[in-house]
Amino acid sequence: MNLLFQKLKQIAIAIAICIFCISCSSVDSIEVNPWKVLTLPSEAIFADIAFTDNPDRGWLVGTQAALFETNDGGNTWEQKALDLGEEKVSLTSVSFNGQEGWVVGRPSILLHTEDGGTNWSRIPLSAKLPGSPYGIIALGDSTAEMVTNLGAIYKTTNDGKNWKALVEGSVGVARTIQRSEDGKYVAVSARGNFYSTWEPGQSEWTPHQRTSSRRLQNMGFSNSDRLWLLARGGQIQFSEPEDFDSWQEAIYPEFSTSWGLLDVAYRTSDEIWVSGGSANLLVSKDGGQTWKKDREVEKTPSNFNRIVFFNPQQGYVLGERGTLLKYEPQTEAV
Repeated sequence: MNLLFQKLKQIAIAIAICIFCISCSSVDSIEVNPWKVLTLPSEAIFADIAFTDNPDRGWLVGTQAALFETNDGGNTWEQKALDLGEEKVSLTSVSFNGQEGWVVGRPSILLHTEDGGTNWSRIPLSAKLPGSPYGIIALGDSTAEMVTNLGAIYKTTNDGKNWKALVEGSVGVARTIQRSEDGKYVAVSARGNFYSTWEPGQSEWTPHQRTSSRRLQNMGFSNSDRLWLLARGGQIQFSEPEDFDSWQEAIYPEFSTSWGLLDVAYRTSDEIWVSGGSANLLVSKDGGQTWKKDREVEKTPSNFNRIVFFNPQQGYVLGERGTLLKYEPQTEAV
C-alpha cells in the first residue's frame, strides 16, 4: 500500500511540474514597449474613449460616473463632475463627430454636447426603452445611433428628441456588442454560447452557433470585413471575409494561459493587439501568425479590458482603478 501511495505521489508531482512548465510563457518579448502607463485619480473601470475634431481634446468614460477630459492629446486628464443626483451610474460609451458628442450609460443615461464637451445636457429616454443604453456612435449633425444591451438599435436625426427603431426584435441580454464602421453589429450572448449579427436593412438579428465548445468572450470586426472572436482558454479565431459562418483555424497566442483574453484591436491591417486579464498585452505584426508579449506593462495592477486605435499613431488601452495606457510610437523600435 505504501509503495502504491509513493508511486501515486510521484505521478502527482510529475503532473504538477508539467502543468507549471506549460503555464510558463514561451512567447517572445517585444523589443521596445510603445505604451506609457498613466494612473488617473479614480477607482473606475474605463469603458470608452473618444476625441473631438481637435486631436488634443478627448473624453474618457467609465463606471462610477467617471468622466475625464484631456486637452493635451491624452498626456494628462482631468475629472469632470456630472450632476446626476443620487443615481449610481456607469457610463459605457462616448462618441464625437466634430464638436458634437454623445455619452450613454446605465441605468438609462444619455448626455449630449454641441461644444466639444464644455457643456453637457441630459436627454430623457423613454421608460419603455428595451434594456439599458450600451453604445452610441455620432454620425453627423444632430444624428446618432444607439444600441441597448438587449440589441435594440435606434437612430436620431434631431439631437435625441425622437428615435427611430432600426431592428424589430432584440437579441437578448448581451455580454458584448460591437459595431463596424459601415454599421454592422455583432453581439455575444450573456452566457457566451452563441453570437448574433445584424446589417443595415435587416429587420431581425441573425443568430449563429459558436465555433467550438469554448464559451465566447468577445467579438468584433477587422479592417477587411471579417469577424474576430475571443473564446475561453486564450483562443482567437478569424472568420473568412464577408462570411460570418466560416472560420479559420483557432489561434492560441500564449498556450495554456490562466488569464482570459478580453479585446482585439488593429493598429494597421497587419498589426493586431490583444489585451487580457492580469495586465497581459500581446501583439502580432503578421496578421496573427506569430505573437510577442509586452512584458514591461504586465506588472500594472489592472486588467486590460479594451484597446482603441483612432489611427496608427494614436491608441489607448483602457484598464481599471484609473489605469490608462497611451500609445507612444516615437518610443518604438524602427
